[in-house]
Amino acid sequence: MITANELKTKGIKALEEQLAQTPEAAITVHGKVKYVAMTVEQFDKMRMAELEVAYMLCKKDIEEGNYTVETAEEHLERLWP
Repeated sequence: MITANELKTKGIKALEEQLAQTPEAAITVHGKVKYVAMTVEQFDKMRMAELEVAYMLCKKDIEEGNYTVETAEEHLERLWP
């Protein structure tokens, strides 16, 4: 973990040191974790995993018939009657 004060004094070097050891760097403010930093590569991996889960859930909904076929007008009317 990196304190806000450490980040203020060391700057990006504090993040680089932490990220060399762990995939994410937690940044604390007043003793509580408030932010998490990661490399772009780690972010891309996390985002890809999120998209894969969303895709699998969509496929499951389609297989189970949990969807609606409607026109754009019908969709808007359903959202805002």
